[in-house]
Amino acid sequence: MSAAASLDDLLAKDAITDVLARYSRTLDWLDEAGQASCYWPDAPIDYGFFKGSAADFVPVVMAIERRSARRWHLSDPPAIRLTGAAHAEVETYGLTAGARLTETGSYAGTMYGGRYLDAFEKREGEWRISRRDYVLDWSHPIPDQPVFDPNAAFPLPILEVLQGGHAKYRAI
Repeated sequence: MSAAASLDDLLAKDAITDVLARYSRTLDWLDEAGQASCYWPDAPIDYGFFKGSAADFVPVVMAIERRSARRWHLSDPPAIRLTGAAHAEVETYGLTAGARLTETGSYAGTMYGGRYLDAFEKREGEWRISRRDYVLDWSHPIPDQPVFDPNAAFPLPILEVLQGGHAKYRAI
């Protein structure tokens, strides 16, 4: 493989990795436009509870995320196989947690572990998800968490992101 071809492959893999990082960030910060920018609008999406196009999926997943007062998405480094200059197959393991306010005034939720089975396509110089199948491997309840007051013994700030446009969110 030539140096130029190796560089093109590295740049493609970096761009794909950036899309996957943006996917997690935009869900956590409730950035609907940023979330939509991860997919080609016509991309088929299958999450089990949703099967359809990315254009129809984004409003659904954002509504789900808005119901959680706390959400957290973490992705493992992706396994990327370039299948051409503008196509790639990608598998990424992910952890997701979300918590809602309970009747007792604390927050409880669920943690999920699964994998994203994606196809990526480069159109007009931009890589995006062109197909996504999500496979849920396991889920586990999260015990009650404190409200949004820092614990005096462990005084870390706790973010409350209930809508897009949070003051701490940075466009990257």
